[in-house]
Amino acid sequence: MTVTELADAVVEGDRRALARAITLMESTRGDHRRQAEALLDQLLPHAGNSVRLGVTGTPGVGKSTFINRFGSLLLNLGHTLAVLAVDPSSQSTGGSILGDKTRMADLAGDDRVYVRPSPSGGVTGGIAVATRDAITVCEAAGFDTIVVETVGVGQSETAVASITDVFLLLVAPGGGDDLQGIKRGVMELADVVAVNKSDGDLIDLAQRTAADYRSALHLVRPKHPDAPTPVVTCSSLTEDGLPELWATVEDLHHRLASSGRLTDLRSRQARAQLEAEISLLLTRWAADHPEFARAKAEVLDDVAKQRLSVSSAARRLLATIVKF
Repeated sequence: MTVTELADAVVEGDRRALARAITLMESTRGDHRRQAEALLDQLLPHAGNSVRLGVTGTPGVGKSTFINRFGSLLLNLGHTLAVLAVDPSSQSTGGSILGDKTRMADLAGDDRVYVRPSPSGGVTGGIAVATRDAITVCEAAGFDTIVVETVGVGQSETAVASITDVFLLLVAPGGGDDLQGIKRGVMELADVVAVNKSDGDLIDLAQRTAADYRSALHLVRPKHPDAPTPVVTCSSLTEDGLPELWATVEDLHHRLASSGRLTDLRSRQARAQLEAEISLLLTRWAADHPEFARAKAEVLDDVAKQRLSVSSAARRLLATIVKF
């Protein structure tokens, strides 16, 4: 199948073509990268018309179960859904180990949904290098809502916010230590905060937790100057609050789109991604450069024995391939 044939099949909604295209995006082989770039160029005119929702949260908050129930709600509302679940990677194989599909059984069996577990490959921020390209592929295939589930909360979760329109921080009922465990930077990135597991005996605690987060958000710079960051409660068990949460996401996305801020946001993201891609390509090229590899081996010992500073070593290495 040629790149053009693969692009046509993706746009037509062929599931095997969709999986093949994303696998191509994840490959680091030189010939595959060139094919992936050509494929993306052909798919771009068909992409860009989805709600891109990032979902993050502390371990144990129930992200996958939440997405399973939240996704079912979206299907009932007539949407189509692609879930890109970024897993921690096995250090020996680089494979996905969480098995999100087993926790999203309702979605995985629906023809209107595409669930793609993707190994993070150890990438900072817990987000796969090819996730941003996978979003483009899924949009070209006709999915109107793209959910990117991240590994967890940390200061490097900036990565997921840099490729999505709305960033949802999912938290569990609690307070004090739980609130302290959320990095200030993540709070500043959040477009919406949702207190999950608001059911049974936890309802009152969830309400108090929501109030705590509303107070805490007054201490950080607001994400959007025209409105405070909304904090809602919901339950993946009873589905209470899920329609209201989606209404909140939709309203925010609509305000971004109608004001022109969504276009500006995606333009800034594209520029930042270009800078990151240039850095990645330069790093890969340098690693494959024979003279660079020999020079690196020579300076490593000097750095380790503190005969040469890291800065001087880096400058010397760069001088082997460019005039610095």
